Amino acid sequence: MKKLISIIVPIYNEEKNISLLMNAIDATFCLLSNYYYEVIFVNDGSTDNTNTVLKELAAQNNKLKYLTFSRNFGHQLALKAGLDVARGAAVISLDGDMQHPPQLIPNMVEHWEQGYDIVYTKRQDSLSSSFFKNLSSKYFYAFLNSLSDTKIESGTADFRLLDEKVVHIAKQLNESDLFWRGIFKWVGFKQISIDYKADERANGKSKYTFKKMVRFALKGITSFSIKPLVLAIYIGFFVSLLSILVLPYVFYSFYFGHAKSGWASLMVTVSFFGGLQLMILGIIGLYLGKLFMQSKARPLYIISETNYNDI
Repeated sequence: MKKLISIIVPIYNEEKNISLLMNAIDATFCLLSNYYYEVIFVNDGSTDNTNTVLKELAAQNNKLKYLTFSRNFGHQLALKAGLDVARGAAVISLDGDMQHPPQLIPNMVEHWEQGYDIVYTKRQDSLSSSFFKNLSSKYFYAFLNSLSDTKIESGTADFRLLDEKVVHIAKQLNESDLFWRGIFKWVGFKQISIDYKADERANGKSKYTFKKMVRFALKGITSFSIKPLVLAIYIGFFVSLLSILVLPYVFYSFYFGHAKSGWASLMVTVSFFGGLQLMILGIIGLYLGKLFMQSKARPLYIISETNYNDI
């Protein structure tokens, strides 16, 4: 009996890549004759002709399904929407820019059939990636792992295969601030990694600006660790200790008449402690903000249009 494999592809302004990716996936499954498949494109509020292209291709290919968001909700929630509707015995997620090679899918399926519940990929540094991107990625994971009990390997991508029992757990999650790379390490199960080198982007430009990368890094750190809060306590204690150590010098200066009024030392002290307090308050505020957003219990995403019959 043939098994269904669901492919999830979050896309944002990828009108020129949709047909290329669909053709590549179709060609890949010619090698997997024991399986049938569906490809679920999640249109994350694109502002180009992505939705029109999806409709046209869906009319020609019944394997293509699409979900169109009412606005841009973000890559991680687009993955969540795809997982929520996927029906496959295994679910594979990959990006829509052609940098995640569909040719790796048979290898992922082979490992899945060997009993692995999660087959994830690790991106190897390539000449096409900038030095800054490779270096920042390396240090991001090192920093994240130093602050979290959930360890994520450097280069881990959102190109992975999940068994249906893992997908069942993902469907139950209702976090407003999702970080899938950490979640799928946290859930456990039998996992294996596959190394890959990203292909060149077929068309368009990367949607991940520096600002989005910083926001993504903060999401990863605060979603899986309260160590920044603990660190804030230690910093506060250390600075308080330094202040106490300065007291003997203050008394000495006062006793021998060396004390002089000066705005420079005062300004430096006020600026230092003011900045420190703002930093600690910012860390606390970040966590409180996450709690506030979660307490609203709003829908994680809104689908405005789809050809998926089960919705």
